[in-house]
Amino acid sequence: MGKGEATRERILEVAEAAVLAKGFGATSIEEVIAEAGLTKSGFFYHFRDKNALAREMVRRYVGTNDRLFDDIFERGRQLSDDPLQAFLISLKLLAEVMADLPNGHPGCLIASICYQERLFDREVRDLTAQSVRNWNARFRSIFEGIAAAYPPKEAVDLDDLADMLSCIVDGGIILSKTLNDPRRLERQILVFRSCVKLIFSPPTPS
Repeated sequence: MGKGEATRERILEVAEAAVLAKGFGATSIEEVIAEAGLTKSGFFYHFRDKNALAREMVRRYVGTNDRLFDDIFERGRQLSDDPLQAFLISLKLLAEVMADLPNGHPGCLIASICYQERLFDREVRDLTAQSVRNWNARFRSIFEGIAAAYPPKEAVDLDDLADMLSCIVDGGIILSKTLNDPRRLERQILVFRSCVKLIFSPPTPS
């Protein structure tokens, strides 16, 4: 990584930590500049304004999460050829990753931006919305494969079920932070795993 790329990454790292801690509206460019050890001209060389910074923060955050999902769900597929078992394994791995964070999950950048969406231009808002749609489409595709092998025991909309995983993760983050209990997120993922198992597992022979 060259010096310019390293500086850009440092700005994004500092800005993300500040936004997750107190929100985008309360995070100033001056604060990011000071924490990153830059001059104003150094900052504006990389980002012309706060919206440009937000766009790159979202892209970086989404890329990090995509790589995490790619790794976890691929590991599940490697450990089982059965689509349901592979997904259940992946959810267990996801819960373990969340439990292994020393101070709990730092927060969701997408949610932070959503809560203060009037601060951003349309491109930032569209980028956050598309990231959520892409994640839900990923989960929907997994559920389609599971449902083809294991028809659900109860009528369930696969889009709603895919949305539910995003809700579980963000809701678990909020519970963990509000109640100062980092394990809440892990436990919520495991409860969702149990629900998926109940919905799709074949009936036990009598």
